[in-house]
Amino acid sequence: MSDSRRRGTPPRSSNDKPSSHRSSNSASNDAANSRSRSAAGKSSRSTSSGRSRQGHGSPKVAMGEVADLRVVQVTDFGAFLDWGHERDLLLPLSEQRLTPAVGRRVLVKVSEDRSGRPVASQRLERYITDHSDDHRAGDEVALVIADTTDLGVKAVVDHRCWGLIYHDEISRPLRRGQRLTGYVKRVREDGRLDLSLLPPGSARLDVVGEQVLKALRDAGGYLPLSDKSQAAEIKARLGVSKNAYKQAIGRLYKRRLIIIEDSGVRLAPRDAGTTTTDDSA
Repeated sequence: MSDSRRRGTPPRSSNDKPSSHRSSNSASNDAANSRSRSAAGKSSRSTSSGRSRQGHGSPKVAMGEVADLRVVQVTDFGAFLDWGHERDLLLPLSEQRLTPAVGRRVLVKVSEDRSGRPVASQRLERYITDHSDDHRAGDEVALVIADTTDLGVKAVVDHRCWGLIYHDEISRPLRRGQRLTGYVKRVREDGRLDLSLLPPGSARLDVVGEQVLKALRDAGGYLPLSDKSQAAEIKARLGVSKNAYKQAIGRLYKRRLIIIEDSGVRLAPRDAGTTTTDDSA
């Protein structure tokens, strides 16, 4: 299949917004697309990179989104990325930070050139702002994980702005390009966003409580974690802060789901009995 047939325009996402840089870079992107069509007339794509992407299994990415995409071909005018559509997505040379290699993954923003054709860009700073004008504490947001810093992990929020998940908020391994749901923990005075992977308020404690119950069942009904345990020990075992753990087990105790002992917590007999029955089944 030729390059000219592989670049179609998918439905536009509501996240796609015009950017002031587009006009300054559209000429180079148009030139890349022109060279792409010319190259397509001379030779066809290889079998491995030229096959149809229908049914390929990659999740579809919409216009305006940020995504971690696999490189399927590298040419003298750019690279082609698998974005879940039948036609691969062009990453022009002018939008590359480093020369990509086939099989590697790149974090890009999907936008369009002046002609309305979809293109990718690794230059996220042109599209992603450092602050937000419309997010509020407690908002549920869509996150795309980016880089790890000394303070925590940067994430793209709703495909539009940057946010930060501090290390003490991270309860499980995160990988670059991973998509997940998060929450705005705080909006700083300068509009920058602090993020959390747990919902705010009582919903947060409900999530932690479920983690505690699962850990108890997995451990045979007992966890040697008490209010005297070190915060690092609780964090390593459950991935939550000591304060959140104490509040969660307090709520579980009031619901008579656990027994709090001096050296740890234990499933209440009814819950433990249910677990034993389930395991034996």
